Amino acid sequence: MSSKPTLRMDWATHAAAKYAVERWHYSRTMPVGKSVKIGAWEDGKFIGVLIFSCGASPMLAHSIDVGQQECAELTRVAMTEHATPVTRMISIAVKILKRHSPGLRVLVSFADTTQGHHGGIYQGGGWTYIGLSEPKKVLMHRGRQIHNRAYQGRNKKAVPKGAFWKQTPGKHKYAMGLGTDDQGRLMMLAKPYPKRAS
Repeated sequence: MSSKPTLRMDWATHAAAKYAVERWHYSRTMPVGKSVKIGAWEDGKFIGVLIFSCGASPMLAHSIDVGQQECAELTRVAMTEHATPVTRMISIAVKILKRHSPGLRVLVSFADTTQGHHGGIYQGGGWTYIGLSEPKKVLMHRGRQIHNRAYQGRNKKAVPKGAFWKQTPGKHKYAMGLGTDDQGRLMMLAKPYPKRAS
C-alpha cells in the first residue's frame, strides 16, 4: 500500500503560475492585475497553483459590505493530477495568505456554470454560498474566453478576427470570512448549496 505523498505549499513564481494556468486551467489565461501565487508540490513535484487576485472589483467588495482592499478573489485553481484533496490545498493557501495580508477580511471565488462547475471544492471547505452573479457577455475567440477589458473603453484594442460576444449565465458565488465577525455576517447572506449538474 503506497503512502500519501508529502505536500508542500509555498510562493510560486509568475512563470510557474503561468505554466500551470496555461496547461491545467480551462481558461488557459492568467488573471488581469495584481495577484498572489501559491504553488503546490507533492514529493517535490510541482502539481499546480492557486492564484488570489488582490483589490477585487469595488462592486464585488461592496456587495459583501467590505472595503476593496479588504477583499480578495481566488481567481485560479490550476492543478494537474494530484493525491491531496483540493479543499486541503485551498485551506493551507488561505492560511499563508492571511499571514501575508493581515488586513484581508473576506475571500470570494466563483464556480463557472458554463463549465458545469457547482463549487464542490468550496462546499467541502465550508465556504458560504451567496447566490449567482449577474449574467454577462464575454468575448470568445478560437473556442475560449479572452479578457474583455482590453476591448472596451476609450483605449480599446480591435477585436480579433473571428471573435464574438456571447451571453453567459451567472456564476455560483462563494465567500469566506477570515475573522469570526465577518464569517458570521456572511452567514446572513447564505443560501443552500447548489447541487452538481446531472
